[in-house]
Amino acid sequence: MNLNDITIHFAHPAYQLSALFEARETGIEHFQTWTRDDLRARIGEGDVLVASGYWNNELLPHADNLKFIQVCGAGYDMFDVNAVRAKGVRLANASGVNVNAVSDHAMGLLLAMTRQIHSGRDNQRKAHWRGMISDLAQREDELPGKTMLIYGLGKIGGRLARLAQAFGMTVIGLKRDIAAPVEHVDELHPSAALLELLPRADCTVLTCPLTDQTRNVIDAAALAAMKPSSYLINVARGGCVDEAALIGALRANAIAGAGIDVTAQEPLAADSPLWSFDNVVLTPHTGGETRKYEDNVIDILLDNLDRLSRGSEPLHNQVV
Repeated sequence: MNLNDITIHFAHPAYQLSALFEARETGIEHFQTWTRDDLRARIGEGDVLVASGYWNNELLPHADNLKFIQVCGAGYDMFDVNAVRAKGVRLANASGVNVNAVSDHAMGLLLAMTRQIHSGRDNQRKAHWRGMISDLAQREDELPGKTMLIYGLGKIGGRLARLAQAFGMTVIGLKRDIAAPVEHVDELHPSAALLELLPRADCTVLTCPLTDQTRNVIDAAALAAMKPSSYLINVARGGCVDEAALIGALRANAIAGAGIDVTAQEPLAADSPLWSFDNVVLTPHTGGETRKYEDNVIDILLDNLDRLSRGSEPLHNQVV
C-alpha cells in the first residue's frame, strides 16, 4: 500500500479522529463522517476505514476502494470476518487502546458498590445525611482479603488483576489457555471452570470478548452459583450476560449488586428495570472513553499503515 495515494475515512459520531489525525501532519488524505447515512454515502471513497459502531455488513459490497479496516475499539463482532476476507480487505482491531481506561473503570465500579458511592450521590441529591448503621451487612465494605474472579485475562483483565492485588485482593483468573502463568493472578483456571469457582468469589468481573463461547456466559445458573454477598461487574459486552436472568437475580437479592458498563441493547431501553435498582451502578458504555482515546487509536492506525506499506506481517491486532 502506497501511503501517498490513499484516503482514510474516519467514521464516528463523537470521536475527534480526523482532527487529531490532522495534528500528526502525516500528509495523508482523510475525512470524517459523523452519521450512518454519511458513512453509507461515502463508503466508496476511502481506501482505509476507521470505524466501529456505525459499521453494517451491507456496506461491504459498496466499498469499492476499501483495502483496510481499522476498528477503533477492541470489539469487532459487528464485522462479518468471512465476508471481509472474501473481499480481500484487511481487518485489525484496536485491542489495547483502552487497557488502562477499562480496567480503571472496572475497579471504579467495584469501589462504587463496596463503598456505596452511588448511594451517597443519591442521598446528596435529596440533601439527606445518612446516619451511622448498626447492621453490619448494610455498611460499606473493604476490599483487602476479598476474592476477585476475572473471566478473560487479556490485556484489560491482566491489568485489572494487578489493580486488584494492589488493593489486597486475591485474584482468580479464567482463560482458555492456561499453559503459561499470568502475572498478578493467584490462581489460574480454564474458562470451563467458571461455575465451580463462582461460589468463591466476592466479585466476578467480565473482561472477555463477545464470542459464541462467551455469549450469556453469566446466565441463571451462573448467577445462582454466586454468593448473595457478591457483585457482578461487566465491562466486556452486554451479550455476555443474560439480562433477564440478571434482573431476576437482582429482584430476588440473589447477589449484592452489579456494576454495568455494557448492555445487550445500547442505548439501554428506557423501560429496562436495570435503570431503577438501588444496587446497580450503570454507565453508558463509557469504560474505555477517555481524553486520550483518539490518540491511542491513531497510534495503532499509524503502526498498521506502516506495516501495510512495507508488506509486513502480521498487522497489529490482526483479525484478517
